[in-house]
Amino acid sequence: MNGWYGHLYEDFPFELFSISHLAMIGILFIGGVLLTIFRTYIRIRSSLFRSVFFVLLFGLEAMYHYWMYKDGLWDVAFMLPFHLCSISLILCLLLLLTKWELVFQVVYFSGIIGASMAIFTPELFLGYPHFRYFHFFVTHILIIWTCLYFVLVHQYKPTKKGLVLSFLFLNSSAALTWIVNRLTGGNYMFLAYKPANSSLLDYLGPYPYYLLILEVVALALFFLLLLPFQLRRKR
Repeated sequence: MNGWYGHLYEDFPFELFSISHLAMIGILFIGGVLLTIFRTYIRIRSSLFRSVFFVLLFGLEAMYHYWMYKDGLWDVAFMLPFHLCSISLILCLLLLLTKWELVFQVVYFSGIIGASMAIFTPELFLGYPHFRYFHFFVTHILIIWTCLYFVLVHQYKPTKKGLVLSFLFLNSSAALTWIVNRLTGGNYMFLAYKPANSSLLDYLGPYPYYLLILEVVALALFFLLLLPFQLRRKR
């Protein structure tokens, strides 16, 4: 099928760090700055902003599943919500609905790290202006913005307990995902092999050793995300 909602991949090539890729990275940072500057204004209209974030996340994800289903390409091997960012997206939807701080503690660490890696080294095969290009980047950006929104607007603060909880949740999810991979033949969370595109995993050694190194890297990045709040508490 032709067009921006079709599956002719050669018509919409994606190139790493192309103008269209850098534009989305720029939008990520600009949005973070605007959230910081206008946090008081946003706080007054917090229900509206949460609704917009929720509708965009849910709507784009629903369109993604329909895009695959309508042409008979939906498959349990790669369309179930067992990638880290798919899990984070669901947690963000729950957080936006409930404002549950426990969910924030989990998704702040795992969501920001996972979505950031995806944005900078995307496993993406369709570029601008295809629907998949917008779905991929907008949903990952919104995961990060949702976490920042709750820090800046609702003044939620990640904690050491939250870091431990998020790390335990990440490993529990990985254990369940390993079982799902065995049952479906999938590669969710890249537990079976590395992604086809270049990524951070390329620098962490061969399978399965990169999984162990990734544990250490993830924990270090979690601590890095917590550090500004720990320093502020000490001051």
